[in-house]
Amino acid sequence: MKKYIFIISIISLIFSCKQYTSTSLIPKQVQSVLDSAKQNKVELEKVINHYKNINDVQKLNAAYFLIENMQGQCYAKAKLVDTTGAKVKFNVLDYKDYNEMVAGWDSIENKIGTIDYTRDTLIFDIYDIKADYLITNIDLAFEAWKKPWAKQLSFDEFCEYILPYRSSNEPIENWRQQLFDRYSWLEDSLKDKTNPIEACTKINSEIHSWFSFDSRFYRHPTDLGLSQMFKYKMGRCEDMTNLAIYAMRSQGVPVMSDYTPAWPNTGNNHAWNATLTKDGKVVIFMGGESNPYDYKLTNKKAKVYRKTFGSQKNSLAMIAPDYESIPGWLASTHYVDVTKDYIDVVDVKLQLIHEKPDSCNYAYLYVFNSGEWKSIHWGTLDSNNIATFTDMGKDIAYLPVYYKKGKYIVAGNQFILNEDGTISENVADTINTINIDLYSTTQKVTRLTTDEIETASFKDGAEYELFYWNDKWIRISSKIAKGDKALHFENVPSNALFWLVKKDSNKDERIFTIINDEVKWW
Repeated sequence: MKKYIFIISIISLIFSCKQYTSTSLIPKQVQSVLDSAKQNKVELEKVINHYKNINDVQKLNAAYFLIENMQGQCYAKAKLVDTTGAKVKFNVLDYKDYNEMVAGWDSIENKIGTIDYTRDTLIFDIYDIKADYLITNIDLAFEAWKKPWAKQLSFDEFCEYILPYRSSNEPIENWRQQLFDRYSWLEDSLKDKTNPIEACTKINSEIHSWFSFDSRFYRHPTDLGLSQMFKYKMGRCEDMTNLAIYAMRSQGVPVMSDYTPAWPNTGNNHAWNATLTKDGKVVIFMGGESNPYDYKLTNKKAKVYRKTFGSQKNSLAMIAPDYESIPGWLASTHYVDVTKDYIDVVDVKLQLIHEKPDSCNYAYLYVFNSGEWKSIHWGTLDSNNIATFTDMGKDIAYLPVYYKKGKYIVAGNQFILNEDGTISENVADTINTINIDLYSTTQKVTRLTTDEIETASFKDGAEYELFYWNDKWIRISSKIAKGDKALHFENVPSNALFWLVKKDSNKDERIFTIINDEVKWW
């Protein structure tokens, strides 16, 4: 990989560690969490009283921040089940590589039908976390903040980038003390002890020496805890970013996890790390793989978000009515949109042509990913059913939808957001048809820690099905590949979005349009 410098300006901090000067009253938001904690309320109160008793207002404010934003934080266990809900035994590490694992998965499905992971148990911090754990975490975080490369951090930055005791939905473990001791050599190894990038690079290089990406963990059911990371010495990108977060934060190196929920031009999603320079600029890297200034994101980006421990007041989940259905990850309150810090963006306004269902106050944009449309952003609706979507990535295919009862409902025409910010709708014309010759399709490839896409020749003798989009995928016909000859399709709708899929494939092939008789992959 060529050396690549990626420095972006830090966003205005939407989160805020409220700093209370008095220790007498518990803030309203904190009291609300305490009242929800049931029997574990006593543990959370022990933390508060501990810092009140020693009259440490700043650590008390840090405790308030963690407790106030603890709602929804949890360890999520999962189980693999068939369509009847019966558990299915499957261990990703029983297979030597990703392809063998997928073959094993497919073999099970061929015997018993579709299998998938479902959430089994949610262990919420608010009901389970202990006072001693939180106090140790807070005290060690403040020790790390004293490091010479961390002194320039504001209290807000400290709260988000050093203080949190978890990163995602991993099991809670005493990682901070363990890694505080493991990297005790760090300060003495630095040429410039005030440089957080040098500190980050030293730690990340050490992680790289023993931990690596393994695509088999795409189908591991949970985020790994530190003990599992030491055991397996491998994981998926989420695990790599979490490991870097543990290690860096234990030493006062500010670090966060940025992510895209779905690539718009290939399959899967991706998470990576970012850290801060002395002067507050953000530099990206990949935990255990690529150091700051050496990391490059090659795929198109429709949206980039940053995970936060602080609950975001302007998130959709905070402002939507309680009855509103929100798709998947968008229902979280712990993220901020940082897309414009990565790419040129444009706001998109759409006149939605399909009637809004009852109880739907928002619209969504989806991108095509791993054979299906997936949510990427939400937008507001005005009285004329015009939807506004902020800061969207360009040169990408989108689908506007509504969302209700766990399913998306097409809201308007599928479109391309062009590089110049204009919109080109793909409305299939079944009257003025065309004939097309196709010479290849695409296939997903996993490079480094995420998926990319590449051109793929037809497999001789395989059957390929051609679909076009008209509020759903409509099959045109199928053809059998013969050597390197083109697949010829007649009477195909013009101005359409197409999808050519090898029959019985994993549907990783990309969608495309025909522009001046040339295929354009999306």
